[in-house]
Amino acid sequence: MTSRTATTFRPPVMEAIGWLKGVTFPPDRPLINVSQAAPVAAPPEAMRDALAEIIRNDISVHLYGPDLGLPALRAEIAAQWPGLYGGAVSPDQVAITSGCNQAFCAACAALTTEGDEILLPTPWYFNHKMWCDMSGVHAVALPTGADLVPDPEIARALITPKTRAIVLVTPNNPGGVEYPPATIRAFFELAREAGIRLIIDETYRDFHGVSGAPHDLFTDPDWPDTLIHLYSFSKAYRLTGHRVGALVANADLLREVEKFIDTVTICPSQLGQRAALWGMQNLAQWLAGERAEILDRRAAIEEGFPRLAAQGWKLLGLGAYFAYVEHPFDMPSDQLAPRLVEQAGVLLLPGTMFMPEGDPTGTRQLRIAFANIDRAGISELFSRLETLRL
Repeated sequence: MTSRTATTFRPPVMEAIGWLKGVTFPPDRPLINVSQAAPVAAPPEAMRDALAEIIRNDISVHLYGPDLGLPALRAEIAAQWPGLYGGAVSPDQVAITSGCNQAFCAACAALTTEGDEILLPTPWYFNHKMWCDMSGVHAVALPTGADLVPDPEIARALITPKTRAIVLVTPNNPGGVEYPPATIRAFFELAREAGIRLIIDETYRDFHGVSGAPHDLFTDPDWPDTLIHLYSFSKAYRLTGHRVGALVANADLLREVEKFIDTVTICPSQLGQRAALWGMQNLAQWLAGERAEILDRRAAIEEGFPRLAAQGWKLLGLGAYFAYVEHPFDMPSDQLAPRLVEQAGVLLLPGTMFMPEGDPTGTRQLRIAFANIDRAGISELFSRLETLRL
């Protein structure tokens, strides 16, 4: 028999970390790790001080909490989302999850059964594909064009009676691209017409290149019938280890989500939820500075990429934490990426990790996650790639 976990592949980031085994990096040429899209710095000191006080003085933080999350955090999201997107959200339409990955898994569990289908644009976020595999749900690849933006009309042709949802990740992981509001609206209307759900993962919303609402879907009074919105606090407030995400959807659907959460984690992290709440209430200016820094790194990649373009590299997508590139070498990316560790001191992920097995497109592509390298680091990265000869 085949187990549920055996139906999918090994976690890609863990596989890539394995490439470091036995490799040494001299002090004058340390490893440049652009493999994972997660901040490695600690949360701001003021937040850490607030959490220390909570740990000492709030006994409830050490106990189980409500399955769907801290009422105050649910209410804060319901209060702030209309200011960001317009429209209206109520606290009973908000669930807090153990990270945004769990929000996706919970939504899928509430929507699907064995043999159902979900449309995932490619290149896709590999954890979405892994969950579909382990759930017995068929992840239907929705190819994207040269701009890495999915086409609603291509999606329309892929919808079958077994389709339960379309998933959009914007700003995109791994491609970095920000889907235009008109594209997002067109997918919403397609999902509504087909009687399925549109799941939008906005983990990287806080680092969008354009100020203002990235879409207007919450202004539709019937949004709960179609939209499932996912968000992560991990990137915004450097809370990756605390695992806090959010799922905004129809209150009826959240009653199904509650069953999933109660079975898997019982409740989200009490301390992480309080950190997210404190951040929402106190760190708007700090977060604006974080966004400005990420946008500056994005600009540094745009400014410096002609150095690589002269060597045959192509910049396919750029935004949030990601640059998605095409390499010029006569070697598939899943062989090239491990070689880069040894020959360039660079750890990144091959495009094959984001594409269906056997799709040749991924063999030409690489993902660079620049969340933890500044302008100087980006320049050094480009220097190493520019001079690489295989």
